[in-house]
Amino acid sequence: MGMRHIHVELGPLGDPMAGQRWLSTRQSRIWRPPTDVYETDDCIVVKVEIAGMEKDDFSIVLESKRLVISGVRHDPAAKLGYQQMEIFYGQFETSVHVPRPIEEDKIEAIYQDGFLLVRLPKAHPHRVPVVSTENA
Repeated sequence: MGMRHIHVELGPLGDPMAGQRWLSTRQSRIWRPPTDVYETDDCIVVKVEIAGMEKDDFSIVLESKRLVISGVRHDPAAKLGYQQMEIFYGQFETSVHVPRPIEEDKIEAIYQDGFLLVRLPKAHPHRVPVVSTENA
């Protein structure tokens, strides 16, 4: 899972109207999508509700004990003015503290039905055998 940098350019919003100035301000903020974190016997699961994306639009990075999921959700249609606006567009980021050692090469990320599911398999303790040097 490589790190993918995403550049965002907000297009022109037309004539300066109060609703559009509000829209411009709202789109320039980084927002956090709803995120659930839970554990199973084998893994830690991070579930992010983020509809309207493509699988390549996500950046998922595990660094130290922090999982960071980010990207950009584009507004599919230009609008002159909103009557109501509750859906966030633009750059988003959510991060999760990972309290356990993880098998980093086995992390899976699946995007389906508007949800991103990241499975972080728990690392199992590695037993180190003790060797006697007396018989060597």
